[in-house]
Amino acid sequence: MAEAMTIEKLQQIISRGPFNQWLNFTILKIDADGIEIKATWREEWVVNPERRYTHGGILAAIVDVAADYAIAAQLGRPVPTIDIRVDYHKAAMPGDLIAKAKVVRSGSQYSTAEAYVYDKEGALVASGRGTYFTAPPKV
Repeated sequence: MAEAMTIEKLQQIISRGPFNQWLNFTILKIDADGIEIKATWREEWVVNPERRYTHGGILAAIVDVAADYAIAAQLGRPVPTIDIRVDYHKAAMPGDLIAKAKVVRSGSQYSTAEAYVYDKEGALVASGRGTYFTAPPKV
């Protein structure tokens, strides 16, 4: 079992990857219910210049990273994604996004986590569930 995860430690871990740096994640909360992270909005997320909504791939990435790091908060390390499903609920317009994620099942080989992404008004824009490979890395 990993030592108790702090916001600062999880922020340090999530900020190591260049893609996560580009999405500009900030860990807002860690507790028994899971984690909460913020993705700071970027103009490059816009897929349709006239309508200005965020590309679904960005939303899927936020779901995946949030679910992964809910597991990382327990294990002390991020883990590879095996499978993920994402549902889109409404267009995400410009503005920071908040993801809330929790571990649904924690196993020695595989774990499942889910995440919900909300816009600046608090409306659900995307949600998803992923399966992650949680076996210890081979040394």
